[in-house]
Amino acid sequence: MYPAVQKVHANDDFTLAITFDDGVVGLLDMKPYLDFGVFGRLKDLDVFSRVHVAFDTIEWNCGVDLDPEFVRSKLVINTQSGKAA
Repeated sequence: MYPAVQKVHANDDFTLAITFDDGVVGLLDMKPYLDFGVFGRLKDLDVFSRVHVAFDTIEWNCGVDLDPEFVRSKLVINTQSGKAA
């Protein structure tokens, strides 16, 4: 079974605070990806901040989404807290 994103919050530093359905919580730094393809649309902080969860993954209304397995593999896991993002 693949990991499902339960909650996501965009931070002003182009990181995403993410909570998975199994309780794993962490940060994904999106800055390294903003110069590639469709991810360039997210360079506008107003657009970036409109992130939401759709069908267990992360999505923006501008047509960009992230595979939950990719997100999980790049996530810096928060070992200090089991609290939701």
